[in-house]
Amino acid sequence: MGAKILVLGSGGREHALSWKLAQSDLVEHIYVCPGNGGTAANPKTTNLSLPLTPPYQELVCFASSERVLPGPEEPLVLGVEKHFRKGPSLPLTPRNAEHQANRAVGVPVFGPSELAARMEGSIPTAKFRTFSSGQIDDAIDYVRNCGFRVVLKASGLAAGKGVLIPGSVDEAVEGLQQIMVANVFGAAGDQVVIEELLEGPEISVLAFSDGYTVVPLPAAQDHKRIGEGDTVVMDRIVRETLRPTIDGMRKEGFPFVGLLFTGFMLTDSGPRVLEYNVRFGDPETEALMLLLDADLACDPLERRLDSVQISAHRAFSVSVVLVSGGYPGPYPKGKQIEIGDIPSGVVVFQCGTATAPTLEEALALAYTACDKISFEGMAYRRDIAHRALAASKHTAKGLTYADAGVSVDAGNALVTAIKPYVHSTRRPGSDAEIGGFGGIFDLKATGYDDPVLVAGTDGVGTKLHIAIEVGLHDTVGIDLVAMSVNDLLVQGAEPLLFLDYYGCSKLDVTTAAEVVKGIAQGCQEAGCALIGGETAEMPGMYRDYDLAGFAVGAVERHLILPRQDIAPGDVLLGIASSGLHSNGFSLVRKIVSLSGLSYSSPCPWDENISLGKHLLEPTRIYVKQVLPAAKAGVLKGMSHITGGGFIENIPRVLPQALGCYIDASAWPLPPVFRFLMQHGGVEPLQMARTFNNGIGLIVIVDKDQVEKTLDLLHQDSNVPIYKVGEVTEKSGVEMRNLKYWATH
Repeated sequence: MGAKILVLGSGGREHALSWKLAQSDLVEHIYVCPGNGGTAANPKTTNLSLPLTPPYQELVCFASSERVLPGPEEPLVLGVEKHFRKGPSLPLTPRNAEHQANRAVGVPVFGPSELAARMEGSIPTAKFRTFSSGQIDDAIDYVRNCGFRVVLKASGLAAGKGVLIPGSVDEAVEGLQQIMVANVFGAAGDQVVIEELLEGPEISVLAFSDGYTVVPLPAAQDHKRIGEGDTVVMDRIVRETLRPTIDGMRKEGFPFVGLLFTGFMLTDSGPRVLEYNVRFGDPETEALMLLLDADLACDPLERRLDSVQISAHRAFSVSVVLVSGGYPGPYPKGKQIEIGDIPSGVVVFQCGTATAPTLEEALALAYTACDKISFEGMAYRRDIAHRALAASKHTAKGLTYADAGVSVDAGNALVTAIKPYVHSTRRPGSDAEIGGFGGIFDLKATGYDDPVLVAGTDGVGTKLHIAIEVGLHDTVGIDLVAMSVNDLLVQGAEPLLFLDYYGCSKLDVTTAAEVVKGIAQGCQEAGCALIGGETAEMPGMYRDYDLAGFAVGAVERHLILPRQDIAPGDVLLGIASSGLHSNGFSLVRKIVSLSGLSYSSPCPWDENISLGKHLLEPTRIYVKQVLPAAKAGVLKGMSHITGGGFIENIPRVLPQALGCYIDASAWPLPPVFRFLMQHGGVEPLQMARTFNNGIGLIVIVDKDQVEKTLDLLHQDSNVPIYKVGEVTEKSGVEMRNLKYWATH
């Protein structure tokens, strides 16, 4: 009878381990707790739905396995080895009696004891200081004054994601805020090590150890396998670091048994340790399992490494990780993954791993497989092994576009990530597919008889500064669409298509994808198709990124607004805004800086959200609410209240000799505008010519059509509407009852 092995974990690493174990003739069955869809499809493998938390009693009682193989570090640090070694401690019950009867001794775990596992975390070898989460100001002061570039490391367990390498002091400060305040790495960020950035190639070495013998596996350098000519480096790593580490731990009473994952920097003075980890690396394990010649069930797990030969066959292995947008921070889960026909030589371990005789062939196989896999928000690097490919060329290298700071691969990765968002905006006239030289729209499919096209363009302005500081990028995409489609609407037009421009100095695929996600949401709200756009990566041109949007709509010729019969006595109806919309933010930012608050402060009028998040409330899109009334012919004109407020925008739709009055007491002034008045000392008249003050759209109707218009506007919307004024014979805008804003 073969061995039964229990693998702990749920990722691609555990999928790869169980895949390798299943190839052994010595293995009867593999259990993976909790496992995933990939492990469930492995031969001889069953997923377990048991608690993977201390004291692991249900799991220990279940384990009829002969040995346990943990993948991640957390169970090891929490003492899983001790619990399996001691055996079950539950009372004898009919359910577990058979297991306990066969469990007079514990089950061996191929992993370190709780004491030995404490080496998990960074072991600095450069200049460094450690700060607790309550020392954020001291940490910021240190990075500003230390005099060298730094690396930020979350000191606790972060599953291999707790290291940031900022490119500037400002990025270092932002990184500290993310780790110590926003807690992007959870409890792992309770302590942060700020360490001097060492210069030189970085490599990772995974090594088996039975407490006495250490056997390194092929090393990796980011995405590069150490090849011929590097055996001297590996010998030195084993001699100067790995063997002394294993020997020292044994002599101190807690021998290391398991997989030691060590990061090195190859400096001019030799390899220097960056960090120790007590886990199988991920995604290194996926690549290594395809190269490993040894029987994983027999050789490493039997703890007799001195008597076996563990080797890897001569080939190259490439792993490409496909991640959901937002990773390694918070990211959406539960997305359906579609996998097509995978080429021979590739194994999908929730990532693409391929082997081939040459690195170029392995890369081609892996990326071919990536093209067969799709899910919403999918993103992955397209520069895997670029260092290895460069190092293999001995001839002088000419400059590339990437050398100048422009990444064509990042642009391609963005297109892949946003395709599902773009496709969600399809409508009659467009299938919302991108990738061509131009977007196509079939106007005939819209059913217009005598259409006139209306076009508009706009941006989001300095509201982007707040979005960047807060780290919330999808809402400004909605703003971008709203600013253009609302301008089409006021001329009676139905938005049909939209194009965007995203300009940046360095393309961050995750950020750009979030922006486009918001643009797609705005297009859905407006009923228009996102048929194309431009992503411009221009090193040195921008500090962060900028946006512009372009919208085209259509209106029947006889329904074009404004009409020429606007007359004194016509009523102005004001439709409520959602907040500040996208204008006046230069003044808003100035006022916030004077208020003593930050964007992360609780909102003064709603402590359930931050001030920054409230200010980023996206611009209301009025198309679905107002377009039916425009098509019904009851509206004489409309005005989109943007920059310039009531004073500048309403006269744009009135005949030259006419004006209007606005009664400021006709609607409640929202708290955000009262905050700006009070903290900025802004006079009410200045408010009226800068902000929308709670009214985002003005519609002009004949006084006899008011009730019919209100019925149409309320048909499918509960957005408040107010009678705010009338057309007058005196040109300009008269603001009445402005004192109401200061007293109510």
